[in-house]
Amino acid sequence: MNENISITDGMFEAILESIDEGIHVVDNRGITIYYNEIAAKHDGLKVEEVLDKHYLEAFPSLSKETSTLSHVMATRKAIFNKDQTYRNMKGRFISTVNTTLPIVVDGELEGAVEIARDISRIKTLSDKVMELQAKINKKTVKEFDNGTTYTFDHILTNDEAFMSVKARARKAAELHSPVLVYGETGTGKELIVQAIHNASNRSGPFIAQNCAALPATILESILFGTTRGSFTGAEEREGLFELADGGTLFLDEVNSMPIDVQAKLLRVLEDGVIRRVGAGKTRKVDVRIIAAINEEPEVALQAQRLRVDLFYRLNVIYLRLPPLRLRRNDIPQLVDHFIDKYNRKFNKKVKTIRDDAAAFLYERNWQGNVRELEHVIQSAMNFAEDEFLSLKDFPMLQPLQNEVVMTKSIEPLRETLMKTERRIIEQAMIASEGNVKKAAKQLCIPRQTLQYKLSKLPKRHSAEK
Repeated sequence: MNENISITDGMFEAILESIDEGIHVVDNRGITIYYNEIAAKHDGLKVEEVLDKHYLEAFPSLSKETSTLSHVMATRKAIFNKDQTYRNMKGRFISTVNTTLPIVVDGELEGAVEIARDISRIKTLSDKVMELQAKINKKTVKEFDNGTTYTFDHILTNDEAFMSVKARARKAAELHSPVLVYGETGTGKELIVQAIHNASNRSGPFIAQNCAALPATILESILFGTTRGSFTGAEEREGLFELADGGTLFLDEVNSMPIDVQAKLLRVLEDGVIRRVGAGKTRKVDVRIIAAINEEPEVALQAQRLRVDLFYRLNVIYLRLPPLRLRRNDIPQLVDHFIDKYNRKFNKKVKTIRDDAAAFLYERNWQGNVRELEHVIQSAMNFAEDEFLSLKDFPMLQPLQNEVVMTKSIEPLRETLMKTERRIIEQAMIASEGNVKKAAKQLCIPRQTLQYKLSKLPKRHSAEK
């Protein structure tokens, strides 16, 4: 076997063992030369059951036709982010996103590596969300409740700029075009979107979906639904577009939506037709789409997080919500509103806020906007003992008393971490009487990792016993 891909170096192996993804490496004969603990956990096997064996022998359910390792070695072409759902040796369904790469050295194929990220928990949670949403939808249709909480009456403002946005949103409620809402975190994007839906003549439900941090295949299944047998474990399930038929679908953080899903969303906006994952036929839906982004549209477009054509299709009606720091005159009204809210919720009798505390809140920058202000008032109301909130009720916003910052005495973070790591390793080696294997077990790290770290320390320890 070519020494260039032989995994014998302690440092390289330690790095591989520390990666929180399954890694499976085979040589050009198909023999497994590396298989980490994460991969073994995915497959319900032990490392030794796969290592030094042909991958088709270790995984008899695979064949040359179905194996991505076989395909990559035959074509020398990488496969990126391929979804796979399978039942492991323990009978558990595992969903992974796999990237399989050929290993080519000096023009010669030396093997292949497959990297697998376990998304089973995300998929399970998304399935539960879909089931709950379907149940809620059936229930709300019966009870004539559309799944919303807010109307335009809930939007409290005396700010001229925000009142203009509110008036524009009221007008948007009378129309059927897509809406794009921009606002920083906590400015009330979903509040104004729900208000638009409730002021409209749409009789269907309001459904919201955050598009951030979901793999493309999971989000696609959530939005468009699935067909039984489209992939292992797939059931016949409605997507959010079908559940929102006749109503409004709110897509929050659409700038975090994977680009290929954005392309499919664009097609729905253009013709109102969806196709479930794995289905052959299409379905017509009547859904108004309102999307929100939490960064400037120009920034999202320049960074290619948002497709230009999708932006133009969504940006028919554009609403820009001002941050709280630009509408400070609303702070007193919002504070009174939140005091009243939490008086009722906590059975308190706080009348108002003292002038010094009110001035303190007025001058704050409020990076988290109205949401942050509400959480601050909620925290103060939890512990309030008087009829008036005062500065002492807001310790979370004030600097620690007697805090002394000795800038010159602060060591660089890297040096501090190295010293701390060295001290812990030395303690473990002393406790294990120099036995590297025992020390590694105490530290919960692979033995190879500890050996590598010890090689970088002064030679104080005996060899492994």
